[in-house]
Amino acid sequence: MNRINLIALGVKDIAASLKFYREIGFEASVRGPEEAPVIVFFKNQGTKLELYPLELLAKDINEENPPALSTGGFPGITLAYNAKSEEEVDGIFHRVKEVGAEIAKEPKKTDWGGYSGYFRDPDGYYWEVAYGADWKFDENDMLIIED
Repeated sequence: MNRINLIALGVKDIAASLKFYREIGFEASVRGPEEAPVIVFFKNQGTKLELYPLELLAKDINEENPPALSTGGFPGITLAYNAKSEEEVDGIFHRVKEVGAEIAKEPKKTDWGGYSGYFRDPDGYYWEVAYGADWKFDENDMLIIED
């Protein structure tokens, strides 16, 4: 077993999160009415991203004793968008600022030789947008990690 097909983000307001992700360029497949979706899948390359109501996601794990919901701190997980240029990173940050994302760290040169910054989505999930000059991508635009 060595595969991740879907990453589910538990969200507090699924309609607001759908709007945010659409505004930054994600194409969505929505189950249920647009104003109150039941579940959302994004049509991105590689691993799929899903939005699902947070309380229902916790109950899906254990209906009788769901895990406690986060109170907002850092959950120890980040999501990443690997760009093909510094200009692409800057373009994404321009877009997320336009739709009101919280910028956690403006893009800048990194100590590992790249260029990276972080923003937060409406539910507080951290996204890194990064570029590395030596990065390579496969035919599906997935980052190739070499040994």
